[in-house]
Amino acid sequence: MGQLDACESPTGHHAASEPKEAHGGFREDCWSLMRCWVNTISRDHVQLGVVGGFTQAGHGKASGLKRLSAGDSLVFYSPKTSLHDGTPLRAFTAIGRVADDELYRAELAGGFRPWRRNVEFSACVEAPIAPLLDELSFIKDKRRGGYVFRFGLFEIPSADFELIKTAMKADI
Repeated sequence: MGQLDACESPTGHHAASEPKEAHGGFREDCWSLMRCWVNTISRDHVQLGVVGGFTQAGHGKASGLKRLSAGDSLVFYSPKTSLHDGTPLRAFTAIGRVADDELYRAELAGGFRPWRRNVEFSACVEAPIAPLLDELSFIKDKRRGGYVFRFGLFEIPSADFELIKTAMKADI
């Protein structure tokens, strides 16, 4: 895999400031055994994860992250640019694979100790969801396409992951 990078926005800017090295590789012939997930996170928090090589879910809770396995595919959907005062974005902003089976706690300021998982991110471009809505099977109500993302971290069919991966021009 070599050097990994965050997604570039449609304007050509990288979503993170530095590339992240891979933690190891996964055999492509095992692809069908892996599960595919969407993690709903604001773009600014996705960028922190790309730089650090990790993801969080459910505001730092362990429950969702425990469902992930090494090698699972993970795409990040960002409804907004920033958690509290961001502008609407509605785009897939990063893509990668779960690096290992280790769940760990981070020590952050103010005593916040979120649970995290290591992720190998792949180079990609951000992909707005609007052109994909009609083709994504996990979005049942096309008029309310953003509703499903309220679940935060959820599993999707591999065909949907492939569609998103292609739209993001990801090499994963």
